[in-house]
Amino acid sequence: MMRQFQLVEAIKAYDPNADEDIINSAYVYSMKAHGSQVRASGDPYFSHPLEVAGILTGYRLDVATIATALLHDTVEDTGSTLSVIEKNFGPEIAKLVDGVTKLSQIEMQSDHSKQAENFRKLLLAMSEDIRVLLVKLADRLHNMRTLHFIKDEQKRRRIATETMEIYAPLAERIGMQELKNELDDLAFAELNPEARNSVLKRLDFLRDEGGDLIKRIVAELERVLSEAGVQAKVYGREKTPYSIWRKMQLKDVSFEQLSDIMAFRVVVKDVDECYKALGVAHNAYRVVPERFKDYISVPKPNGYRSLHTGIIGPERHRIELQIRTTEMHEIADRGVAAHWEYKQGKPANITEGKHYRWLRELLEILENAEEPEEFLEHTKLEMFPDQVFCFTPKGELINLPKDATPVDFAYAVHTEVGDRCVSAKINGRMAPLKSALKNGDQVDIVTSKNHTPSPTWERFVVTGKARARIRRFIRLKERDQYIELGHAMLERAFLEENYPLTEKGLKGVLKNFQKDSVDDLEAEVGNGHISARDVVEAVYPGTRKKASAKSAKVVPLDHARSQQGKKEGSAIPIKGLIPGMAVHYARCCHPLPGDRIVGIITTGKGVTIHTIDCDTLEGLTNEPERWIDVSWDAGASKAEAHVSRVHLIVLNVPGSLGDLSNVIARNNGNISNLKITSRQADFFDMIVDIEVKDVKHLSEIIAALRATPAINSVERAKG
Repeated sequence: MMRQFQLVEAIKAYDPNADEDIINSAYVYSMKAHGSQVRASGDPYFSHPLEVAGILTGYRLDVATIATALLHDTVEDTGSTLSVIEKNFGPEIAKLVDGVTKLSQIEMQSDHSKQAENFRKLLLAMSEDIRVLLVKLADRLHNMRTLHFIKDEQKRRRIATETMEIYAPLAERIGMQELKNELDDLAFAELNPEARNSVLKRLDFLRDEGGDLIKRIVAELERVLSEAGVQAKVYGREKTPYSIWRKMQLKDVSFEQLSDIMAFRVVVKDVDECYKALGVAHNAYRVVPERFKDYISVPKPNGYRSLHTGIIGPERHRIELQIRTTEMHEIADRGVAAHWEYKQGKPANITEGKHYRWLRELLEILENAEEPEEFLEHTKLEMFPDQVFCFTPKGELINLPKDATPVDFAYAVHTEVGDRCVSAKINGRMAPLKSALKNGDQVDIVTSKNHTPSPTWERFVVTGKARARIRRFIRLKERDQYIELGHAMLERAFLEENYPLTEKGLKGVLKNFQKDSVDDLEAEVGNGHISARDVVEAVYPGTRKKASAKSAKVVPLDHARSQQGKKEGSAIPIKGLIPGMAVHYARCCHPLPGDRIVGIITTGKGVTIHTIDCDTLEGLTNEPERWIDVSWDAGASKAEAHVSRVHLIVLNVPGSLGDLSNVIARNNGNISNLKITSRQADFFDMIVDIEVKDVKHLSEIIAALRATPAINSVERAKG
């Protein structure tokens, strides 16, 4: 265990003006606070914060950060409080300690909820001061180094999974690659020890075969570069077992096919020398195809800059070269710590600058997510390491996860662009919004002021920011529509009993239904959780017997159908309601504007719209309380497309499908789906879904199809 004077000396080595008193006080305070506590390893608990502080001195961090490392577990695991920390060490250190401390006082229903809430708090804290994250990462690194002392296998696997999914990607995002590699490899050792041991055996075999191979390659590379006039320092190392295994999995290649089991860093004085060294290497050795990456011209999101290339190098070994300047090398090793701005006493706001755009996006996800678990899910999506780099029409670089779509791109540009996205051009050509983007694509997003996010987008977007924003829109819009629908259902229910609907009456019964506002009550009626008749009974007691007498009878289907819409003004217009939210169009009958329709209430899903002659209604005749009168809004826009379904029998001759599609297109219809259900020698039976405006539009298309010689028959499908 590091001694007090050794810690002070380690700090003084890179910061001669460091305040020794703060470090000494934090050391003594933490040691006394933890007292006789011990870790799973049997070591004194105080050894943990001391090791965390030691890790951070390796990154040459300031006194406040080192003191925070010493104190980071005192509030959570001892009788100390933040007020005592602030009194003894000042508000700056107290705030840092608070950012790292877990929410142990909040009651959570599950470990997953606790993890999500803790991470949510960590994000908020690190957005204000990046040092919180640095302490947390060092804390996690030491915990992973001692993970094997924990006896509970399930707990070990949970910690290792959390490390690989959250903390290692965070370390990569702030450029601390070496720390990230160690976290990944330690987690890999716990989660897949067999695979790791297999890779280690292969590495041991290579070492035995090659002897001092790395030293020999370093010496030859330095000689080749020097003879070409490039003064460089070359460093060689093996990749970690996890890094090797992951590339084998992603590329589906064998161990021998990997060109970057050994990586060699070529450090030169400036950018010009980087490209000169690259030319020398490519001239002296054979290049491995598709292994060149220029991160100097296009830096990684965390600020990493370097040239990467694969070559068949000295002694015919496949190796990776990373060519960079001294400054780039420092940033690659130490990440955000290499940009340190705390020495002047002015903490850097890391939400500024393009390198930390990802953090701003995580904060936006935090604003849009409703629950901590949802935020954690979106955050994991946002931190996937495999990326593609795309460009705006103005040449701005946008980095996205693998398989990202134009919708993800639109939200990465700006939230408003995503919300208003209508269509997209990829490299100048129109493309579907669910297209997977590739490296180098130029993406032009077409927007409209009147457009809103589609609920269907959630099925194919891959970034956490896009998914969180779409879910938030759906959540808010869905509530608004449930309120609107619930109000209309209440109006109808009160009208049927000849009672007036008043806000005062609804406010008077809020406690009956444990709701805080009239909007909450109407939303619950709209989504089917509360019956409109129950509300009428609560406001005007005594109506239940009459309502029960009505609903107790099994209503004949023909009578139920004939009664729909008879009471003037009782039908609920479904204007402005987005399908898929409060209102759903039944897929069994595909209702269209102009059809006589009925609504069926389903708990938690609002209202499903059926045509009045739909066969599905036969099974609902004994549940009349679920039936409500609905109508198409007379003023609704006819521009909205509705899906209709037709059943056709088409001649099996060349050109018949062409005739079918041409007739539909000439009549301004659009085929959204086509399925051949039966194929004979002379005829095809098929189902075609067509986007139309209303019943009249569909009738015109059916008439045109019937007049087509290649089509034997066409009928509107009812199931």
